[in-house]
Amino acid sequence: MNKTTITDATKASTETLTKISHDSTAAAQELAKAYQNLAMKNLKNLTAAVQALAAVKTPAHFFELQQKLLKDGVEAAINDSQHIAKLTTAVFTAAFEPIKHQLETVTTAGPVK
Repeated sequence: MNKTTITDATKASTETLTKISHDSTAAAQELAKAYQNLAMKNLKNLTAAVQALAAVKTPAHFFELQQKLLKDGVEAAINDSQHIAKLTTAVFTAAFEPIKHQLETVTTAGPVK
């Protein structure tokens, strides 16, 4: 390897690390915001559920409302977990895609002469 090749490789590695840092930070912030929004939504839902259950007049209505709240809660949990999974995948993709791209570039460039 000559000095120019080493300098170019070092520069490419530095650029890749900078991109990884920037993209990973942005993706992690988006994920943290999603968790925060989810927590706020769950708190509002819990408050509304407790208020609704407290206003019930008959045991039959209580059980009916409880079943509805459970069903809605399970559906929301599934949707929320799918959303968080997508965001988590995006975080890891943002972190490793530049490395993958750099490795592909090095691999296709062939051996240094």
